[in-house]
Amino acid sequence: MTWSETAVLVLVVAALAAWLLWVAASRLDRLHRKVMASRLALDAQLVRRASAAVDLAASGELDPASSVLVAEAAHAVLDDDAAARRLRAQVRGRVRGAGPRRRRRRGAGAESRALAESDLTATLRSALEDADDLAEVRSVPAGDELLATLSAAWYRAQLARRFHNEAVAQALRVRSKWWVRLFHLAGHAPMPVTVELDDAAPDALVRPVATAATPD
Repeated sequence: MTWSETAVLVLVVAALAAWLLWVAASRLDRLHRKVMASRLALDAQLVRRASAAVDLAASGELDPASSVLVAEAAHAVLDDDAAARRLRAQVRGRVRGAGPRRRRRRGAGAESRALAESDLTATLRSALEDADDLAEVRSVPAGDELLATLSAAWYRAQLARRFHNEAVAQALRVRSKWWVRLFHLAGHAPMPVTVELDDAAPDALVRPVATAATPD
């Protein structure tokens, strides 16, 4: 093989390798975008669940003590969501590579949000665990509509969290490949993380709904 043939072969191999790396980087970028989109969808569904809980607490259909506890837990979730949106607005447009302090702040915010969501879940389960009490609320058209709205929002939030965690797992599998780490194909994209919280609905609330929709 002549020198020119060797040079051409090397160029072809290099071009093929560059193309494969570009394909891998593009796929990883799409996965990161999928994670971001699924997280936004999850946040929206959790806000809808909290809003439905606020409406139920303000309706007067629950006993006074449960109404107060549910309203406080739901407002804590909505306040955390507003704080998270303010933080994202502050971070947007700044230096792409966040320092350790900013990463810790974001991690602390995510943990606080998960705790607030889990507390709302526990509070709602305590307030809605009695099937007889729920039957009494459902006997009133307004109460039945409020419970149906809460149940649908809760189900969509569960689906959204499942979709998000599956997207995160898929992105992490790709990021674990040796060539992704070797050539830093992930760039400055933060490591995707799953959302872990208590979102198990009380059995008395869950009703088979044929028209249940998937997350927006």
